[in-house]
Amino acid sequence: MKYRTLGNDLTVSAVGLGCMGMSHAYGAPADKKEMTELLVQAVDMGYTFFDTAEVYGTPEHPHDNEELVGAALAPYRNQVKIATKFGIHFDMESPQVNKPLVPDSRPEVIRASVEASLKRLGTDHIDLYYQHRPDPDVPVEEVAGVMTELIQEGKITHWGLSEADEEMIRRAHKVCPVTAIQNRYSMMARWYEELFPMLEELNIGYVAFSPLANGFLSGKYGKDSVFEAGTDYRSVMPQFTTEGIDKNASLLALLQGMAEEKQATPAQISLAWMLCKKPYIVPIPGTRKLNRLEENAGASEIFLTKEEVEALDQALSSMEMSDVFGGTPTKK
Repeated sequence: MKYRTLGNDLTVSAVGLGCMGMSHAYGAPADKKEMTELLVQAVDMGYTFFDTAEVYGTPEHPHDNEELVGAALAPYRNQVKIATKFGIHFDMESPQVNKPLVPDSRPEVIRASVEASLKRLGTDHIDLYYQHRPDPDVPVEEVAGVMTELIQEGKITHWGLSEADEEMIRRAHKVCPVTAIQNRYSMMARWYEELFPMLEELNIGYVAFSPLANGFLSGKYGKDSVFEAGTDYRSVMPQFTTEGIDKNASLLALLQGMAEEKQATPAQISLAWMLCKKPYIVPIPGTRKLNRLEENAGASEIFLTKEEVEALDQALSSMEMSDVFGGTPTKK
């Protein structure tokens, strides 16, 4: 595994592990014992960057993921960096599979959240603490002010913003330097590339979630794939529909061709494409399977030249592809 630095001094594995899907959004939660073993195997493999959030869980166990991650990584706490998030809850009254988000970043809510996350994670500090979504009712400067205090108190060491735009990032950074943003990014979701010049100017890292477009870019799903209705968000994602799979045939063929050329897999090419594009991008694909964990880690060893990355960009910009899941809606 290769390593890279987010912001000034947060060194993490070049590929991190998004832990959400072990407990949330991809069907019923996975077996706790199996996931604990998988997290330990990730550490053995060289993963040092683990991503969770206070809201990753089920209605019965709303904080399941932080508890899982905290317990599994406790013996390795000084070897790993743990990122978690504050500032949203779900609208549980909604009948939707993918329940709308309700932002809430009031200072007193952040304070309660950080104490609860520290307890669940079994740690005295959080390595990277993200505002999970912007809150239209709380100025980001106020949120950044709370982050300054939490850093001074030693409860967090770095902070970031998720799904934020340039104006918000700049405003936040002036008050308390931002180490990383965590935004959606994949070959099917490139709309945040416009932030690259600003990230370079301010020395802010980009943690890419859904780097495989919710697994679609692994090339492992077809029209016969079945997703658990009601608990698996993929059951309502456009890229997994019959029409979506037809529209994305050229994209998957492009990936397969490059994978064969590099003796890699489509998933590894998808990750290597962003790793080789910018030195401050760290993808955090999720998985419940050991072979996928190994495959994703292997992407950090694949080298694409600048010309190969540019050729892929050009092909992506000119080909037909379906809509891609763009994120959970925020309740107005």
